[in-house]
Amino acid sequence: MPRSTNSVSSRRKRKKILKLSKGFYGSRSKVYTVAKNAVEKSFVYAFYGRKRKKRDFRSLWIQRINAGVRQYGKSYSEFMNKLSEKKIKINRKILSYISMNEPNVFKKILDDIYSK
Repeated sequence: MPRSTNSVSSRRKRKKILKLSKGFYGSRSKVYTVAKNAVEKSFVYAFYGRKRKKRDFRSLWIQRINAGVRQYGKSYSEFMNKLSEKKIKINRKILSYISMNEPNVFKKILDDIYSK
């Protein structure tokens, strides 16, 4: 029985990898075996990046809230503690938006928390 190869699907597989490696430096975008390794590594970086993004945004929100609170002589941890004591449920993303774009509303929140 003669040997048969499936050149269509193997070529398709190689083309897919080379397409994914488009824009990579040097042989990482030209040579299939090198490109395959580079693409696999890039998928690993992409996976970690998606996890990292969440962490980075949370820390950014915390920094923005802290900057907004410090204008009025308070600290971030104090502010968050008062929020939880008063059972006010506003997440950090919204609080950071308010502190940056709506300073009057943020001041009102601070006054309400610290007045009572």
